[in-house]
Amino acid sequence: MRKLINHPSNAAIESLEGFELAYRQLLRVHYSPNFIYRKDAPVRNKVALVSGSGSGHEPLNSGYVGKGMLDACCPGAIFTSPTPIQYLAATKAVHGGAGVLYVVKNYMGGVLNTDMALELAAEEGIAVASVLVHDDVAVDRDLNRRGTGATVFVEKIAGAAAEQGRSLPEVTAVAKRASEATRSMGVALTSCTSPSVGHPTFQLPEGQIEFGVGIHGEPGRRRALMAKSDEIVDMMLAPIMHDLRLRAHDRVLVLVSGLGGTPQHELYIVYRHLHHLLERHSIKVERQLVGNYITSLDMAGCMVSILRLDEELLTLWDAPVCTPTLSW
Repeated sequence: MRKLINHPSNAAIESLEGFELAYRQLLRVHYSPNFIYRKDAPVRNKVALVSGSGSGHEPLNSGYVGKGMLDACCPGAIFTSPTPIQYLAATKAVHGGAGVLYVVKNYMGGVLNTDMALELAAEEGIAVASVLVHDDVAVDRDLNRRGTGATVFVEKIAGAAAEQGRSLPEVTAVAKRASEATRSMGVALTSCTSPSVGHPTFQLPEGQIEFGVGIHGEPGRRRALMAKSDEIVDMMLAPIMHDLRLRAHDRVLVLVSGLGGTPQHELYIVYRHLHHLLERHSIKVERQLVGNYITSLDMAGCMVSILRLDEELLTLWDAPVCTPTLSW
């Protein structure tokens, strides 16, 4: 294992400390318990958004804290859900009187810990709701689907709605719409290596790729022979289109995210074919992101996420945002 770290046990906290030093103009970091929050929090009479995940997925969620997106995020240890105490502390720090919305990716630890945090917040007299992100079409059963790239869409769209002064039920409703309108598929060319483990999380034979990977280093749903980029994109898009029931003249928002170990050069090759495929189906790509937006440490590969847009969702996506990762 060769990584730019000092010691595996300190990697997550030292990364957090460096992140704070890099973005002091936008945010603050609280330690013990650890959470990141926007510099001007709490914002009075605005619904606050709180999200969390294990470290190793950067820029998710730390890179999305700021005006127009998250009010706070809770980073856990690498690939480990934040604790209920972290969520509660972040909730109390950013609550501005209009309630708090948790954005929850569908992983057991995250769901259980946010459920406990909801109860703790209620005991403190804070109105808290949650939205579940479960967009991974590699899993057949809808309720078992993992939360992946849709998280970026949900946090941006809900954050914009909150900035408009919408109520907690209204922000929750539009967040759920964005979540339900998105499907994702990931493919890995290599495994990833967690500093605390020191070896790849799964073994991928030479000449094979893993379809349907999650973002915690877990293996995918099936293996296939390595193929040309265009052929891989064909295989990724087909289940997304089928499950989302995309039709001619639909309008979409597209995310092509590297998983941490793929050059931007290759991600543009992926996006090139994906864009042309959607055009051939008379599906209009209204907006797109291509780069590292939700990762799995150093895994090579990518994730494709597609959201079916309506006018309101597009307007909320286009609304001003100022975070370390998204800014317009």
